[in-house]
Amino acid sequence: MGHTLGEAFALLASLDSRLLQVVGLSLRVSLSALALGTLLGLPLGAWLAVSRFRGRGAAIVAINALMGLPSVVVGVLVYLLLSRSGPFGGFGLLFSPAAMVAAQTVLVVPLIAAVSRQIVEEAWRDYAPELSLIGLSRWQSAFLLLADCRFALSVATLAGLGRAMSEVGAVMIVGGNIDGYTRVMTTAIALETSKGDLALAIALGLVLMAVILALNAAAYGLRAWAGRRYG
Repeated sequence: MGHTLGEAFALLASLDSRLLQVVGLSLRVSLSALALGTLLGLPLGAWLAVSRFRGRGAAIVAINALMGLPSVVVGVLVYLLLSRSGPFGGFGLLFSPAAMVAAQTVLVVPLIAAVSRQIVEEAWRDYAPELSLIGLSRWQSAFLLLADCRFALSVATLAGLGRAMSEVGAVMIVGGNIDGYTRVMTTAIALETSKGDLALAIALGLVLMAVILALNAAAYGLRAWAGRRYG
């Protein structure tokens, strides 16, 4: 065990090319999914927060439930959409980084939408009379509240990034875990462990744990800083 740990730290210290390639692709895929998830999730959450329509409660329950959607289910759904017989099969996206971005985006959107809905709805309860008094529509009010709650919402986006980077099932299904092309940290850890190459698996695991820890530290720091400044 000590020898394997030593090899893992040696890979980290030497900036092993395989390690860097996998980590770089993981960051590119997950950050792209986060950007798309944020663009879709924040407006959706804000709309649910300020709108009043029949079936709103069911929509909120559905969004909250989708936060716990298993990644393998998402992988199968995206696979069916991108396969040759699927509606988007003609684009040839299956087993590519783009397919992995799509799968992670589907995982991230409900999380960001649900958290942003709760945050904006709480702010809406406090400021609805004032916003209505100055003549703002519900959509204008929603975007104003999104800007006002930006620090709290940044915690949601960081959580979304953590969700994207830590999942394995969806990207394994739609990406194929192709060496040098679609292999990310989680899928590489699973593969290298099954092959018995524990040094690389441990090194990648340490990097992934460091990224997740950094995200949580950033979320805590943002919340604490915003509380001191605006509390």
